Amino acid sequence: MAHNRYYQGPPSDHFDGVRFFNPDQSSTDRGLLTVLRWKLAGGGARWPRSVPITPVRPEPRIAGLAVTMVGHASLLIQAAGVNILTDPVWSERASPFSRVGPKRVTAPGIAFDDLPPIDVVLLSHSHYDHLDVATLRRLDERDGPLMAMPLGNDVIVREAVPRARCLAGDWWDVLPLGAGLTSTLTPANHWSNRWPSDTRMMLWSGHYLATPAGRIWFAGDTGYGDGAIFTAVRDRLGEPDVALIPIGAYEPRWFMAPQHVNPDEAVRIFRDVGAARALGIHWGTFQLTDEAREAPVEALATALASAGIAAERFVAAEPGAAFSFA
Repeated sequence: MAHNRYYQGPPSDHFDGVRFFNPDQSSTDRGLLTVLRWKLAGGGARWPRSVPITPVRPEPRIAGLAVTMVGHASLLIQAAGVNILTDPVWSERASPFSRVGPKRVTAPGIAFDDLPPIDVVLLSHSHYDHLDVATLRRLDERDGPLMAMPLGNDVIVREAVPRARCLAGDWWDVLPLGAGLTSTLTPANHWSNRWPSDTRMMLWSGHYLATPAGRIWFAGDTGYGDGAIFTAVRDRLGEPDVALIPIGAYEPRWFMAPQHVNPDEAVRIFRDVGAARALGIHWGTFQLTDEAREAPVEALATALASAGIAAERFVAAEPGAAFSFA
């Protein structure tokens, strides 16, 4: 029987004693032959090698609530004087290797040296486009932030960053972040690994931030599935003021649907959780799947129009774009 070196705990409705899973949802496991079927089909669109962006330099602290897009799932959340980063990746590639793997198409929307002091880092799961140990080392050396994450990911972080201050929890656990802020770890329909041998041995999640300036839900990576987890977020935690919802990395659907939503499903999530506003994330920085770079933006506009939702309520966030919320 396989041994899980990242987490040891009792079985639950989403942990079998060795691996985590998405209860009552389609399997996310994909064998080598399935991956080859996808890649050999040759359906991937050609992305530009680089897309120019205009980086910004945020204010050191903000009393209210603001979000700045860095790129992919990396965002700076500034709430009630606290600075928070989600899934920070400043590396050139989303990969365990420096010369192989998806390369950035856009520079970070905030240069690393222009970041304000970072108090908290929120990690959603262990994939390389979300958990980048090189960036975490830089942040720990500079600011020593508290790092909050789902079960098992703390082992990865501590091995790479021995001094890191880590908080780890299960779905629906409430993690105290200081200064009156908390993060509730929310379920997601996804999976995890660092290598083929440790698939689903660390948990994945979203983060529901409760702050004095408002409520922000960072969905993490997720498929839609039966949608039950999203109505559960609303019912258990309330309607967020701002939702950060993935809109990219979704084609081909036969391969990606259990793990990544498309823009139409992202709009369904927006309605399910009852968010006042949303930003579309997880698109346009790293080419991970087959759709064209701008396809998520175009599909989001179509889905919002079909649902009768004003376009300004759910915006595809470009790197360097800053948003203030009352």
